[in-house]
Amino acid sequence: MLTAVPFVESWQPSERARALGAPVELDISKLEAGQMVTPTWRKQVIYIVRRPQTLVDQLAKNDGDLKDPKSQNSIQPTYAQNEMRARRADLLVLIGICTHLGCLPKQFFDPGDPVLGASWPGGFRCPCHGSRFDMAGRVFDGSPAPTNLSIPPYSFKDQNTLVIGLDSIPAKGAA
Repeated sequence: MLTAVPFVESWQPSERARALGAPVELDISKLEAGQMVTPTWRKQVIYIVRRPQTLVDQLAKNDGDLKDPKSQNSIQPTYAQNEMRARRADLLVLIGICTHLGCLPKQFFDPGDPVLGASWPGGFRCPCHGSRFDMAGRVFDGSPAPTNLSIPPYSFKDQNTLVIGLDSIPAKGAA
């Protein structure tokens, strides 16, 4: 019987395999408007931004300057196929990897940032080749990035717990 235990355990995914695909839970209760945290999931940097309502209100004004304003050619779950590209207006969840060459865009959240000019609405800019993205991760025309930043699967365990890697949380007692 003792020899069967290592054999049965060998069927289980390794610690490394579990880490590569396991969902990540984050407490977002202390994340304030204008702040960003960057956990990793499946070896990818995830950008989680608490968006101020003022920046959310401005998103539609960017549409004429974007390559894919309705995110028809970009990667996101169906629940993020909206103007905010999110489940909640106040929270943006993105894979923080530029769709051009895989660089990590930097945050430039302040509208009118001196580096990006008076018309800058706030968002992200890739330091390598200059791709620019708004506060919904949508790419601006003239940027080398071909598509909007990708959105990972995610859900909320409760009002303050974000789960990256699951589109929905199974009900308690469900298999």
